[in-house]
Amino acid sequence: MSVTPCLTWERLTLKLRNPFRVSYGVSETRTAFLVHLAAESGVGEGTIPPYYGIDFEQMTAFWDQAAQKSEPFPETLEDIPAWVGAAGPKPARAALDIALHDRLGRQTGLPLYQLLGLPYPKPMPSSFTISIDSPEEMARMAAEKPDYPVLKIKLGTPGEEDLDRARLTAIRQARPAARLRVDANAGWSREGAVALVKMLEQFDVEMIEQPVARDDFEGMGLVQRSTGIPVVADESVQSMEDVEKLYEAGVHAINLKLMKVGGLSNGAAILRRAKEEFHMGVMLGCMIETSVGVGAMAHLMGLADWVDLDPPILISNDPYQGLTFGEDARVTAPQGAGIGVTRIREAV
Repeated sequence: MSVTPCLTWERLTLKLRNPFRVSYGVSETRTAFLVHLAAESGVGEGTIPPYYGIDFEQMTAFWDQAAQKSEPFPETLEDIPAWVGAAGPKPARAALDIALHDRLGRQTGLPLYQLLGLPYPKPMPSSFTISIDSPEEMARMAAEKPDYPVLKIKLGTPGEEDLDRARLTAIRQARPAARLRVDANAGWSREGAVALVKMLEQFDVEMIEQPVARDDFEGMGLVQRSTGIPVVADESVQSMEDVEKLYEAGVHAINLKLMKVGGLSNGAAILRRAKEEFHMGVMLGCMIETSVGVGAMAHLMGLADWVDLDPPILISNDPYQGLTFGEDARVTAPQGAGIGVTRIREAV
């Protein structure tokens, strides 16, 4: 006798509207995974870029194993972590965790933010990402988005410090009133980052994201002590322990991403502790994800200082709808129970 699996998963190829260049390399597509609970009772997303070194086969094996579970889905938030377990890759656990939260939200008729006991997620302007390219091309991309008030500038390619200055100069000339955020994606050395922050101050940059290597917590603190610009840890934030180390090092802010921390259960706990105990700034971020993962994150905006949730603008084949963006890239969380997104059947 066959047993109907309690969940299924699907693999998608997300198509980027423009090539995406960061310090790790360039890509025109990204792989995303969606997890569907039985009877379409919940959906979650597990998406991670290749430079994190996570094996996709380990992720799908985790979901295949979960699909054979005989115990019923959890009926409370407190029971979700135990049902998900701690053995699989974090983005795989995130997909299952998000789907189980979506299920509880749908069952209770509550949007995620209410289910989690968080403040109403007022719409916030997201940064729009300008990937690494020539100064002229980056300035062109910035000029094409005159209604987007916040630009996130990807820099950090080793050995291109002088070129980074030219890139910022061109972008600032093209968009003199824009709010600029710089993301080095761990591409600078300690010494190089400390030298570069003085240059960044000349361009009225409002934050510097992940200037040095993921495990260099001391280096992150050293860069922070060298400037009044908030240093925002991104790749360095993968657990509550990481946030504690960053706080002790004196780093001012974190970029929280559900795929790095294993989903909403851990994400909401980290968000609350960073804000309420450590008084750190918090940016809500994401990978190149669909509206499922980004929509789930948008429900946390009630406690956020900044958001970087533009991937649904960057991809051309988002299979879900419900997350909305204004002309100024202002993000509005999906409405309705759970995540609040619905499938666009013809998109995939």
